Amino acid sequence: MEKDNAGILYVVGTPIGNLEDITLRAIETLKGADLIACEDTRVTKRLLDRYEISKPLISYHQHSKIAKVDTLIEKLKEGKNIALVTDAGTPGVSDPGNVLVAEVLNAGFQVVPIPGVSAVATIISVSGIDMQKFTFWGFPPHKKGRQTYFGKVVGSEIPVVYYDSVHRVVKNLELLQSLDESKNVIVGRELTKMFEEVVRGSVSEVIQYFKENPGKVKGEFVVISYNT
Repeated sequence: MEKDNAGILYVVGTPIGNLEDITLRAIETLKGADLIACEDTRVTKRLLDRYEISKPLISYHQHSKIAKVDTLIEKLKEGKNIALVTDAGTPGVSDPGNVLVAEVLNAGFQVVPIPGVSAVATIISVSGIDMQKFTFWGFPPHKKGRQTYFGKVVGSEIPVVYYDSVHRVVKNLELLQSLDESKNVIVGRELTKMFEEVVRGSVSEVIQYFKENPGKVKGEFVVISYNT
């Protein structure tokens, strides 16, 4: 049961790179919020400055303790409206936003989605392959479980979308290749940003491309692994 006269938690999608990709509704929500909970206050401040929005900020990220959740719930009890944002994209997708949402719902407060950009939807829109069915697996494990993770990727009969970092993307593609060299991949790099690039081909071809162009192993990556 939602509480009367209580604050609302707005889950706000923000740009994944190009600051002009924010929605009008997201701008109005940020302007109307009493408090903005964000992954990195410095990153969010750049977005807010771009749209001349000045609001109190509180950090909320993967290392935040439950006390931070309790603080935000107390603000909701006081009737404060809170906007939850991540550094890029939609909160709750490969970040701790889902934990806060669950606790806020359990406490009886309203949660309202403000849709925005997602790297998953962005890469799918330009994939050029059948993506009526797919699975999204977030970031691969750094060490423990990595082999098992990619074993499941190659065993999937439908496309698998996952995020990767500049430090591991080629190494993980090489592991994928070692498990099934027949896989094809679509790699989106720096989507919506100045150096946006989408590389397509067999996993071997894409690995070769990045090895021949090491200067392009930069930024943020989203990968689709699929069968021919």
